[in-house]
Amino acid sequence: MFKSMDRLASLVHSWCKKTASFRLPGGCGPILRQKMDPKDDVHDEELYLKAVKEVIDRGCRKSNRTGIDTLSIFGMQMRYNLRDSFPLLTTKRVFWRGVAEELLWFVQGCTNGKKLSEKGVHIWDANGSREFLDNLGLTQREEGDLGPVYGFQWRHFGAEYKDMHNDYTGQGVDQLRGVIDKIKNNPDDRRIIMSAWNPCDLDKMALPPCHAFVQFYVCNGELSCQLYQRSGDIGLGVPFNIASYSLLTYMIAHITGLKPGDFVHTLGDAHVYVNHIEPLKIQLERKPRPFPKLVIKRTVENIDDFKYEDFEIQGYNPHPKIAMDLAV
Repeated sequence: MFKSMDRLASLVHSWCKKTASFRLPGGCGPILRQKMDPKDDVHDEELYLKAVKEVIDRGCRKSNRTGIDTLSIFGMQMRYNLRDSFPLLTTKRVFWRGVAEELLWFVQGCTNGKKLSEKGVHIWDANGSREFLDNLGLTQREEGDLGPVYGFQWRHFGAEYKDMHNDYTGQGVDQLRGVIDKIKNNPDDRRIIMSAWNPCDLDKMALPPCHAFVQFYVCNGELSCQLYQRSGDIGLGVPFNIASYSLLTYMIAHITGLKPGDFVHTLGDAHVYVNHIEPLKIQLERKPRPFPKLVIKRTVENIDDFKYEDFEIQGYNPHPKIAMDLAV
């Protein structure tokens, strides 16, 4: 028997440092090693790369609505340290401006995809196209109107959705505001939660939320965030999601007087589209470089006042972009 729990914890930690991942019995997904000690010398991006390799090597082949099969594993979790760096992947170039502009669009409660397109961010164009909306039976919906998607649920949960032009001020539950108020006034609350998953509105959305549920946690002056993502496109979407929710954590920490802690990313159906396998094999051959730093350049007191120009990514030196097609 171990003489103390401290000794047991030390041995377990030593074993984990030597172990990339382990597999539970019964075909469950892997639990990737999480870097609990910020001084560990393993690059956080290795967790993402191990997830990619795990899905390609062991994933179950599945069909889906897009017509492009995936290799899939159910249940994965990764942890990224936000204290001294920002997890913008370096083994390929990530579209930082797209990450930031989309998040600000969510924060505004906007559901008009054309607003993003006007800024040169076209990640929602296909889901707001006339053809896509008509195929969903949303024939009366104006092109670009994505319905009550993320931003609407964050800022107006429970309000009746009419169209992307309607003013919803004061309608529904402002979950984002509630999260910030709890962090400021009751930081030990275990209910600091924001959900984009609203069953009443799913059939009105151009795309039901993939990153569906987020919880915040305050400890020792640090703000950490855990995202539950029901569906994770490992090759194309997940790098975006990692950066997006890490940025949200930085923003909320900034206006609540805290420092960023950890971003914990939990995936349900973690998948690789079969047409992404070869590009991802190229990415797996690349060695991660140091993560950049994120600087918020001015004091911002209200979540609604952030602008793209407030953010500066310093020291980002990624490998070249790797093209992957979006499955729609």
